[in-house]
Amino acid sequence: MTTVSALQDRRGPLPRIGPYQLTSRVMLSPMAGITDAPFRALARQFGAAMAASEMTTADTRLWHTAKSSHRLDIDSDAEPRVVQIAGSEPDAMAQAAQAVVARGAHIVDINMGCPAKKVCKKLAGSALLQDIVLVEDILTAVVGAVDVPVTLKTRLGWDEDHQNIIEVASIAQSAGIAALAIHGRTRACRYKGHARYELISAVKHALDIPVFANGDIDSAQKAQAVLDQTHADGVLIGRATQGMPWILRDISCFIATGEFPTPLLIDETHAIIRCHLDAVHRFYGERRGVLMGRKHLNWYCKRLGIADDIRRVLLSLPSSTSQRELAEKVFAGSGAASARAPERVQQPNMLSWGMANRVREQQITKT
Repeated sequence: MTTVSALQDRRGPLPRIGPYQLTSRVMLSPMAGITDAPFRALARQFGAAMAASEMTTADTRLWHTAKSSHRLDIDSDAEPRVVQIAGSEPDAMAQAAQAVVARGAHIVDINMGCPAKKVCKKLAGSALLQDIVLVEDILTAVVGAVDVPVTLKTRLGWDEDHQNIIEVASIAQSAGIAALAIHGRTRACRYKGHARYELISAVKHALDIPVFANGDIDSAQKAQAVLDQTHADGVLIGRATQGMPWILRDISCFIATGEFPTPLLIDETHAIIRCHLDAVHRFYGERRGVLMGRKHLNWYCKRLGIADDIRRVLLSLPSSTSQRELAEKVFAGSGAASARAPERVQQPNMLSWGMANRVREQQITKT
């Protein structure tokens, strides 16, 4: 396989964010309810140069809740530790930035891209793109409040008639933002239709800071095509990692060398799922760990072609013990021949519906 230095790949020097030299052009996109500490660790294991925390409210009065506590748990994160914050008041955003730096953040990421209604109703996330003056005030306040790099994640604009990303990007660079990540949709698009990259290309040509492309990147070939079109410094991968975190490995290797890594073996894929599930249970505890485990197991089942009847049983189990034990049986026999090409995975030699029900009954009895 082609080799490259630690500081460059076949596209040239790897990007830097402030003092941090990135080790690849691929990063995990922050996703609320998904990119928790166990998932970030998995992403870094598979070559993500950065893995930002889930979006955290700038209202520090809410940080005592269990949800915020988990979102702000970055102690085990590899460097650079990145915490994403969201809010609509410059002073509150600045104070939140200072607070997350005090907790160990090496980079503060500002969210101006979330399309969720509950976020936009508070004039945070992508709703901020309607108010350029407020955008500048927030960026200036946060950059001025901390002595670590501040990055921005945003969208093309509020809607098709107001695609102001070039103006936002110029303001961001002038305010001292260290890097910019752009999702190739407007807020009105949410996740419908297809991401568009032509404006990301225009931004990249207009700025001196690193620019990263995001949206609809679901394969190594697509990542390469997006980089070729936009000339971006790298990509953020989000939804494609759900149930397939090893896609980060494939994309990182392919971008760097033009070649794919050796496909994962069945046992390796199974070990990844088992270790991830164990980490989720340890991180959240029994009750919430089971709920979070169901979310990830659902994605793994769909990616690996697990039969729906087996998946439903697996997702109905009430305890971490029963969840782990049936997952062990299910994925050990999944026949996942290649973690790089799910479409070529053989039909799994799964437990019969009757056996799955018996396993469930036995586990419920034990717990």
